[in-house]
Amino acid sequence: MLATHFCTAYPCFLVRRLVHRPRRLRRSPALRNLVRETQLSVHDFVLPLFVSEKLDERRPIGSMPGAFQLPLKQIADQASRARDLGLQAVLLFGIPQNKDEQASGAYSENGVIQKALRSIKSKCSDLVTITDVCLCEYMSHGHCGVTRIDGDHFHVLNDESVELLVKTALSHAAAGADMVAPSDMMDGRIGAIREALDAEGFDQTGIISYAAKFASSFYGPFREAAESPPQFGDRRSYQMDFGNANEALREVALDIDEGADIVMVKPALPYLDLLWRVRERFGKPTAVYHVSGEYAMVKSAVEKGLLDERATVLEIMTALKRAGADVIVTYWARELAKWLRD
Repeated sequence: MLATHFCTAYPCFLVRRLVHRPRRLRRSPALRNLVRETQLSVHDFVLPLFVSEKLDERRPIGSMPGAFQLPLKQIADQASRARDLGLQAVLLFGIPQNKDEQASGAYSENGVIQKALRSIKSKCSDLVTITDVCLCEYMSHGHCGVTRIDGDHFHVLNDESVELLVKTALSHAAAGADMVAPSDMMDGRIGAIREALDAEGFDQTGIISYAAKFASSFYGPFREAAESPPQFGDRRSYQMDFGNANEALREVALDIDEGADIVMVKPALPYLDLLWRVRERFGKPTAVYHVSGEYAMVKSAVEKGLLDERATVLEIMTALKRAGADVIVTYWARELAKWLRD
């Protein structure tokens, strides 16, 4: 009776006004900043740097506007400038003078990355140096491991490749790397590298594992930048199928068990679901790599006047952090450091 009387006595629009529901405040910019749930910091970002033995001056990367291959003589200055902007870490990729079928430049004491590390550490010892541990840049055929060709088919030899990856990681640690980042996707390489580092007294050298690295169409510009396109076949046999989420979680679990300090999901935006699931399930420091193809797409849209670069990049990076990234590898790291300071 009470309900009937209430509805009869008051018009329906007044009844709706009396019902409690959450309010979405029309917020000023200052209030939005105050209550924002996900905040970006310059400390979130890692800057990739390409260092080449073949150059005397920096060379623009055509498919990645604003990115460059750097000569060894400039790498310390570039790293120092990144540190002065507030960035805390760089990720180094090497381009050797010569390549062969054993990737000997990858683990040479005087290889391009080993020289770059010593140069950077002599100028800015407090900058965290992370090194890409892979063989593709150093192999004459461009694959991430030792290969065997049988007729029309080729095979990447896992165990033989892991041996070379271990040698590479040890040489990087000896040259001053704070962390090594195996990106090859060979089975068992994290455990083998961790065991070797500990045995040689590099127990404080960390490992960032490319634990869920997918065979992706978004790597094309990087292969120009690192001069590492495969000369035959592709990398789908050892990189992950982009349709497999549960397999990715198993790969992450294996790398954590083998001693990875940080696990990475790569690429970024098409794999936000995996990034979230990895962070939620394992609670391990989690990185994501916003890769060259993702970078190039935004740059292309900006050049055509379709997007505002700063607003777009800040939105993307906030999405990555919101999805669970503790560490974001991005070619916009320098710009982000400036934008977040303004």
